[in-house]
Amino acid sequence: MSSDSDLINLYSGQILALAADIPLLDRLEAPDATVMKRAPLCGSNVTVDVVLKDGRISGFGQDVKACALGQASASVLGANVIGRTEAEIETALGQLRAMLKESGPAPDAPFDGLQVLMPAREYKNRHASIMLALTATLEAMQQAKKSAAI
Repeated sequence: MSSDSDLINLYSGQILALAADIPLLDRLEAPDATVMKRAPLCGSNVTVDVVLKDGRISGFGQDVKACALGQASASVLGANVIGRTEAEIETALGQLRAMLKESGPAPDAPFDGLQVLMPAREYKNRHASIMLALTATLEAMQQAKKSAAI
């Protein structure tokens, strides 16, 4: 079991810097879809708005109420989300999940900045918070595509 000092060390300067500077925090006025996801274990929640154009994210906004780890993950997402396809978001989420739960490598570029969260592997109760922003974004993209097809 990890000690309290290990948990304190987990919150590195790089993670705290990402958490303090999350891009795209303004919610969108007319999104194609909005999804809110919550991590029941810790209470973190993230709401994302997406606008799609030609299958790619052309507009994105997020409201992040999460621990520093969830905020850092949302920061990396926000810095790289514009122009991404559903397949790219799905791949990033799968790679992040594998990194945390199966000791896999960091996600591929442009989401390779998520490697800063590798030390969180040992803190299973933080995994859901770390994955919230990508999970909500993928679901919002799927909803937006479904709505456009109706």
